[in-house]
Amino acid sequence: MAVNKVRDRLDELQAQIRKLAERFDNERDKQIAQLESQLEKARQRVSEEMKRRRDSLNRLEKLQNEYRDKANATVQRQLDRARKAVDDARKRVDDSEARKRFLETEVKVLKATAKQANSLAKVINQYQKDLEKRAKDIEKRVSPSARKAPAKKAAARKAPAKKATAKKAAPKKAAVKRQAKPASVVIVGAGFAGLGMAIRLKQAGVNDFVILERGDRVGGTWRDNTYPGAACDIPSNLYSYSFAPNPEWSRSFSGSNEILDYIHYLVDEFDLEKHIRFNCNVTDLSFQEKAGLWEATLEKGEVVRGRTAVMAQGPLSNASFPNIEGLDEFKGKKIHSARWDHDYDFTGKRVAVIGTGASGIQIVPELVKTVGKLKVFQRTPGWVVPRPDFKTPDWHKKLFKKVPASQKAVRQALFWTHETMAMAVIWNSPLTRVAERLSLAHLHNQVEDDWMRRQLTPDFRIGCKRVLVSNDYYPALQKDNAELITWPIARLAPNGIRTSDGVEHQLDCIVFATGFDVSKSGTPFPVKGLDGRRLDEEWQGGAQAYKSINVAGYPNLFLTFGPNSGPGHNSALVYMESQLDYAVKGILRILDGNLKMLDVKEDVQQRHNQRLQKRLAKTNWNSGCKSWYLTEDGFNATMFPGFATQYQRQMAQFEEQDYQLVPA
Repeated sequence: MAVNKVRDRLDELQAQIRKLAERFDNERDKQIAQLESQLEKARQRVSEEMKRRRDSLNRLEKLQNEYRDKANATVQRQLDRARKAVDDARKRVDDSEARKRFLETEVKVLKATAKQANSLAKVINQYQKDLEKRAKDIEKRVSPSARKAPAKKAAARKAPAKKATAKKAAPKKAAVKRQAKPASVVIVGAGFAGLGMAIRLKQAGVNDFVILERGDRVGGTWRDNTYPGAACDIPSNLYSYSFAPNPEWSRSFSGSNEILDYIHYLVDEFDLEKHIRFNCNVTDLSFQEKAGLWEATLEKGEVVRGRTAVMAQGPLSNASFPNIEGLDEFKGKKIHSARWDHDYDFTGKRVAVIGTGASGIQIVPELVKTVGKLKVFQRTPGWVVPRPDFKTPDWHKKLFKKVPASQKAVRQALFWTHETMAMAVIWNSPLTRVAERLSLAHLHNQVEDDWMRRQLTPDFRIGCKRVLVSNDYYPALQKDNAELITWPIARLAPNGIRTSDGVEHQLDCIVFATGFDVSKSGTPFPVKGLDGRRLDEEWQGGAQAYKSINVAGYPNLFLTFGPNSGPGHNSALVYMESQLDYAVKGILRILDGNLKMLDVKEDVQQRHNQRLQKRLAKTNWNSGCKSWYLTEDGFNATMFPGFATQYQRQMAQFEEQDYQLVPA
């Protein structure tokens, strides 16, 4: 019995052991399956990682090959340029030797010609003496009666000579009289502003005025700036006077020659030449309080007087050279964009252009066509936008002639198009970003090299500096004979330019496209007002005026392109017309009212300028970049902080209560 119980207990234990063994086997199989699954996943991950690494290695190898190819190409280009430079240098040496021999030969020929000329002069003198001797012999042989008759005739011939002498003396007396009687208006400058002033005066019935021009021709800026590629960046139909339209513009953006022709047209059309005195350089302009007259002292000492005076010499009249060490040491040719030397041959020369502003980007595309090597020295890249330039169709011209209203409508359309640009370039607005993207798209479309793009991308807000307009500047920089230099200029050396990286660039000629002395804190000549006041001294802290046209303490004086009259988006002549009409109102008030003095009140001028500077602080011009709009200490005496329509509205009314009126 006990044995059976033990046997049964053993059977139960064995059954339990079998169950445990089965459960262990199942659990083991399950864990093994899980481990196998995890192992497979790990294998897949490893495989994927290996694939990614192989792909990365392939890409890296590809990039290395591309970089190697590009580097080799770059080195090859540099070698080709170096070889070309050496060949060019050899050629120039050969050319120099040939030119030297030619000049030596030419000197010999000139010396021989001079000897021949001296000999010929001696022969002529001797022949003249022989003729005089023969005349005396003939005179001795004639009868006494015959000698008397010619004497009478000679006396008769002398009489007209006396009359002629009298006629010659008469103009001198008349000139003295004109000088003794003051003119109604003395205008300094015969550019756009001075001629426009003269036209508006004539249209208002004032004909007693004189224009003093330091040059021998009219034209001002457009007479002086004749560099290759010189043109206006405002459409021609807008860069002209509305009261003197020109239906014959050949292009939408005209060159300097055509603009100068338009200026000559103004002189002829309005009969202005008789009012202009050329070669009259004003050295001093002083107000005589007792007489109530302005006296303009000329370089030769002559004094021209007028009841009123208009300064129309323009802001772009005096060329500016940069303050670079060694400027006088360079032995090669130096040319300023405003004083171009058309006799200089650029063919095959090593030429540098300093300055990449409005004139620089016009000069570069023209010079690169002829020079051997062109190096463009850039201090700061500017914002460049496309130039919608096209030839004017003949039917356009015919339509403008027959229907003047059509040209007026085009001018209005251009005016309002440019007026909308104020929102982009004057203030920081969403349109500012649009304008910047447009300029960057223009850069990307025309420049392929990433590094050059980076060099040409501005780091300041559009409008802070003058916006540049060009279609051919960027392509010109990528020519084989062109090079963009962005290293700062350390100094000028006898043979070229040294940059701060230690390189000396060997040059034959340096072109300075460095702009003008804009007279932001001074005047082109001494201007003296009441109680010995000097305008250049008062403007040392920043030029100020009332409505950009009158200055307190300087009665009967009217400015053109005065302080804070510059547009950043529209035509300067639109602003100019408003100034001219305002000045005519003031001049007529003086002449018709027989006033001794018309002087803007000091407090009125101060309040006006306080409002201007407050508005200017919010503009892009004052956003931090350095430009010719600002003085050295950051004072903006150049630009008007608003729309052209706002400026026109400001100048529409001549408000007498803002002035002190002193009767004669």
